[in-house]
Amino acid sequence: MAELKPILLVEDNPKDLELTLEAFEEAQLANDIVVARDGAEALAYLMPEGGESPTDFKRPAVIILDIKLPKIDGIEVLRRIKSNDATRQIPVVMLTSSKEEEDLVRSYHLGVNAFVVKPVGFRDFFDAIHGLGSFWAILNEPPPGSHRRGGSKA
Repeated sequence: MAELKPILLVEDNPKDLELTLEAFEEAQLANDIVVARDGAEALAYLMPEGGESPTDFKRPAVIILDIKLPKIDGIEVLRRIKSNDATRQIPVVMLTSSKEEEDLVRSYHLGVNAFVVKPVGFRDFFDAIHGLGSFWAILNEPPPGSHRRGGSKA
């Protein structure tokens, strides 16, 4: 069986990070979760050598990206991902507390695959993350040539 691709989670809020990781665990996703706590850390993972991914790079099945991040915000991270030939086909989901229409419009203009406003309630947040992980890591079919495999633990 092909090696599962990781999920790149870019989140700076410790409580949201903890809840997201718990929801992924409950969904029994077999994918590794790579955590970046700011935009610069996410870009360093994706493009560690000034824009080009190394040959041993573990391409994520999906990037779950917050907008409001330290160092480099999520909109700029998205712009760089989608403007780079090595990363542009990786699905990106904005998972954010922002309800600003400008953030929504800019995200879709830059090529985001989905824009999800973080639910306020604990159970709603948990259910949303559970669904996102299952869809993007298991159900979504990647473009030809990306060789992304998802999966769940048996």
